[in-house]
Amino acid sequence: MAGLTVTVSTFDTPLNGRSMTVARQRLIGIGFMCLAVMCFAALDSTAKWLSHSLPVLEVAFLRYLGAFVLIAVVMNPWRAPQAWRSDKLWLQTLRSLSLLGSTVGNFMALRTMQLADVMAINFAVPFLVAILAGPLLGERVYARQWIAIAFGFAGVLVVTRPGSAPIDAGLLWALGGMLCNAYYAVSTRQLSNVDSASSMLLISAGLATVLLAPTLPAIWVWPTTNMQWIAMGIMGIFATISHFFVIRAYTLAPAPVVAPFSYSQMIWTSLLGYIIFADVPGIYTLIGAAIVVASGLYLLVAETRQGRRVASRVMRD
Repeated sequence: MAGLTVTVSTFDTPLNGRSMTVARQRLIGIGFMCLAVMCFAALDSTAKWLSHSLPVLEVAFLRYLGAFVLIAVVMNPWRAPQAWRSDKLWLQTLRSLSLLGSTVGNFMALRTMQLADVMAINFAVPFLVAILAGPLLGERVYARQWIAIAFGFAGVLVVTRPGSAPIDAGLLWALGGMLCNAYYAVSTRQLSNVDSASSMLLISAGLATVLLAPTLPAIWVWPTTNMQWIAMGIMGIFATISHFFVIRAYTLAPAPVVAPFSYSQMIWTSLLGYIIFADVPGIYTLIGAAIVVASGLYLLVAETRQGRRVASRVMRD
């Protein structure tokens, strides 16, 4: 168990030491976000598969319960009690509720919609994060970031083609989940320099588990196959890893910098949707995905060049 205590300190030790430049911090934050969305794609694919045979609220409960147990074991909060503490409990609570709303909204939408379509709607999140970054985070959004966000959002519109189909319940669930996801991203950035990564992971998973538990007696369906049990374990693992990566991303870089890279999730959801559910991406999905990827690459190049300019000025000074 002593090794687990070391793991806690590794998770919570800030990566932005004196030896790390701002440019390097931003690039590592971007890398964490790219890893996070890969894990989110796997998480959502697993949840969609489970929701075909189990109630959505049960799937959501198992997702949070699995994550909570895994976090509690790995981060060993009994020997690291700071993992249970928060300096801004009210903000932690709002963040946890927004994450729960995002999860339930997305899982409900995935019952009737393709993975790529649900994720495309969530790609409006960086646009909302950029809008909220100023008043809530005090972070300036530069022209290059607005350009990347605008092009990425244009790619989303190509995929969703608003007005091309009637509005159904799945779409409304997806929109609600997207709004919750936007506030979750902003509140994560707000807490990133106040609370530890372990406390954010534990509190969000624990609160969601407690809130969903009372619904279980009325909806519970016992899993009947080994694959269902395995899938539930996989959900907990991917949920923990993905949210840890998100926390580190927002700790290292401003929200408007890393948020547009969530657009790359479209690639993974389209691929997994085809492999697991035989959902063939349409021409509009492929075109929109290409626009999304281009916007992310543009911002990556722009941030790299900006970082080099900052580093050169520091060296001259």
